[in-house]
Amino acid sequence: MSRISVRGFAVASATAVTTVGAVVGVAAGGAPAADDNNFEAAAADTTLLADIPAGQQAQVQTASLTQQADAQASAADAAAKKSAEESARLQAAKDAKSKKAAAEAKAEADRKAAEQKKKEKEEAERASRSAVRDASSFTAQGSYTVAQVKAMARQMVPADQFQCFSNIVNHESTWNYRAVNPSSGAYGLMQALPGHKMSSAGADWQTNPATQIKWGLSYMDSRYGSPCGAWSFWQANNWY
Repeated sequence: MSRISVRGFAVASATAVTTVGAVVGVAAGGAPAADDNNFEAAAADTTLLADIPAGQQAQVQTASLTQQADAQASAADAAAKKSAEESARLQAAKDAKSKKAAAEAKAEADRKAAEQKKKEKEEAERASRSAVRDASSFTAQGSYTVAQVKAMARQMVPADQFQCFSNIVNHESTWNYRAVNPSSGAYGLMQALPGHKMSSAGADWQTNPATQIKWGLSYMDSRYGSPCGAWSFWQANNWY
């Protein structure tokens, strides 16, 4: 059996070359290449290759090489694992950046689409309002029935806003263009307060429902965006 120390084949192998060199040097009549003290210290802890039976020397060398190969393989595996982890981290960062950019692009596209939709709606509303009949196109009369006033409103108010407009007028004056609030003095279909504010739409604001309707539409559009906007406010507050 071999006299290799329990410190392992690696130590034996590490000293084997030096030992063999030293033996060869002595055999050739030369001095050992290594320092005597170092050599003796190494020799004290290890088994010399020369001390191992010749039949087992190859086994020792093979075991040492196998151990070295295993160590190198472990180091390579660790390096490969580290490289894979770093690649995964970089890829994750790249994916996160791509997702963020895609989300921002989508949000911007949605914002632009919403703005375009709003713009188109506003243009459609303006076009609809410009297509309705103007107050000046109606022939003035001495008096008007509720049915006549409603008919005028249907021709002046955009179709998609008429019901909201009608709801407000019905609550404010029940379509009486001469209605007067005895306590506040509010006047007309929309109960304008004071009534003479409607003179901005025409001098005949007291007697012409078309003028009152024109003023009411302008007021609702400028203050609430539309008659339906005014109606939503009225429902919440009972005034507009």
